[in-house]
Amino acid sequence: MPRQTPSQTVGPFLKMGLIRGVQNKLVSEATEGERIRIEGRVLDGEGQPINDAMLEIWQANAHGRYDHPDDTQDKPLDPAFTGFGRAATEEDGAYWFETVKPGSVPGPGNALQAPHINITLFARGMLLHAITRLYFPDEPTNEADPILNAVDDENRRGTLIADGGPAVYRFDIRVQGEGETVFFDT
Repeated sequence: MPRQTPSQTVGPFLKMGLIRGVQNKLVSEATEGERIRIEGRVLDGEGQPINDAMLEIWQANAHGRYDHPDDTQDKPLDPAFTGFGRAATEEDGAYWFETVKPGSVPGPGNALQAPHINITLFARGMLLHAITRLYFPDEPTNEADPILNAVDDENRRGTLIADGGPAVYRFDIRVQGEGETVFFDT
């Protein structure tokens, strides 16, 4: 008689299996746009660091265009910027990226979205990855962003907005509990 396969957790293999070399520095001397640093920590429901998580980011370039064949906007591509990066968390749950501040991109119904960075979080015990976004606090277009405004609770919406700027932004991600970061079902 067939038996059910027991449940398995994910990891801890993220650092050793998926992070090879520097993948959290998305810029070079030739990259166009305003250089920024994003740093933060990944925390569990009790506020303790998650020291073996991996974050992937995907973003538009400084002109607001993704390096992807489906993005056919009449905006320049930056050959020195792919818009993709990966970082593993350290013992204290810390991570960082060096990138550029992205430009605005069209969203649902071609409504203009505020500059943002898409973040996917992978961690031990999470069978499904979690998807969130980072928005910039100094961006006036946040008020009209259709995705940001889909979060009805203003306090919860605040979990998507980084602190600091203009050169260094802090974005802590809390996976559950009080102050939990908003995650999207995509």
